[in-house]
Amino acid sequence: MKITEQIKQPIAYEMELFERKFRLSMASKVALLNRITHYIVNRKGKQMRPMFVFLVAKMMNNGEVSERTYRGASVIELIHTATLVHDDVVDDSNRRRGFFSINALWKNKIAVLIGDYLLSKGLLLSIDNNDFDLLKIISVAVREMSEGELLQIEKARQLDITEAVYYDIIRQKTATLIAACCSLGAASVKPNAPEVETMRKFGELIGMAFQIKDDLFDYGEEKIGKPTGIDIKEQKMTLPLIYVLNNCSKKEKAWLINSVKNYNKDKKRVKEVITFVRANNGLDYATSKMKAFQEEALNLLNNYPESPYKSSLKLMVDYVIDRKK
Repeated sequence: MKITEQIKQPIAYEMELFERKFRLSMASKVALLNRITHYIVNRKGKQMRPMFVFLVAKMMNNGEVSERTYRGASVIELIHTATLVHDDVVDDSNRRRGFFSINALWKNKIAVLIGDYLLSKGLLLSIDNNDFDLLKIISVAVREMSEGELLQIEKARQLDITEAVYYDIIRQKTATLIAACCSLGAASVKPNAPEVETMRKFGELIGMAFQIKDDLFDYGEEKIGKPTGIDIKEQKMTLPLIYVLNNCSKKEKAWLINSVKNYNKDKKRVKEVITFVRANNGLDYATSKMKAFQEEALNLLNNYPESPYKSSLKLMVDYVIDRKK
């Protein structure tokens, strides 16, 4: 059995019901809209975000979920999908999860409007049911994601970024959404309980580990294949590179910055940068930080009694750093 199926097992019923409710939450009177949202729903990814919502809710509530849990999962998925549709427009990307993106099939104008529509659907789903606490969690996440992206763009121009700023960027850009899923799951069954914050922290730590794992993919692994260097080509500052920049000689630092700034499209030079980062412990350092975040996340689960949901959450934490893509 694949690990993702194993994680899903204790919430298989809820996930099936969630998919039906999620389809309904997208419905519109406009045929074009329905055609596009149908396309979106049928090309779903691993659905990690709703899985976090249900696993946390069931772990905290003796295996029970509420209607609010389903609404919370739908809202997070609606708003997350809206941000992905907008991201593809911003990045001028033609593919998403191996399929054509919305902007590739229906052009930018329609893609932006679809993103806006999904965002408003998410907001209204919460407002119509007085789930203002859930809406606040999600709205904060969207604000932080936007700030994180803009902070990254601002800092990428300078290329001289500290580890602390890097953590700020990934906390906002990546970790905040997983944090929102986990705190939503908790708030859906135990509003205002202290565990809502504990679970937010749990999700944030997983998100940090998740992003560092993504950084490591850029340097390739022998068993996966050739190093990719996509982040270097896009001048993204990742943890392995930041560590090496802050721990090498002035001359080496100048060469690295010059390489990323002016030779980021030169395949040979990108390969040299990758080799240099590997040789100077960039990957080892990033891996140790990733494992520290993982450890901290797992420790937060220690206070909860053993259950299939807790076991799945532990598997999920391990999957985040052991995944192959």
